Amino acid sequence: MPQTPTRTESCPVPPPGSRGVDEILAAARARLRRLDPEQAHLACRGGALLVDIRPAGQRAAHGTVPGALAVERNVLEWRFDPRCPARLPQAVDYDLPVVILCQEGYTSSLAAAALQDLGLHRATDVVGGFAAWRIAGLPTLGPTPPHRPSSAAPPVTAGRVPR
Repeated sequence: MPQTPTRTESCPVPPPGSRGVDEILAAARARLRRLDPEQAHLACRGGALLVDIRPAGQRAAHGTVPGALAVERNVLEWRFDPRCPARLPQAVDYDLPVVILCQEGYTSSLAAAALQDLGLHRATDVVGGFAAWRIAGLPTLGPTPPHRPSSAAPPVTAGRVPR
């Protein structure tokens, strides 16, 4: 009976100089002084800016942290580069303490390293992300319940013209 190939057996040979995502993540984390949820909460209470990079749908489905600034990952560098005209009003200094939050603490590590590449040397992330923040019992809002039509709304009647 033929064996099912393992994941590495079915992978193409990577081009010279490329790195796998696990290697990229490890390199990013080696540069960060990552914070557990409690340390991140204290840092924010002390003036650090908590930035939630999760997509709107994920924030709606899982909840948010009160006071966190929502900046989706796809625009993060433009919003925090002090040299960029598209920056946020908060992004005026390279010494800005920024704590990045994602759902589970993976994407946030890559995002914090990208901010360090811009010169924001105090950028870091939350170990375990929003999921760990919530489990730690720290303040959260939501999740937002799905929109349900009001029971007071009149029923929709297809094809009928009001008289």
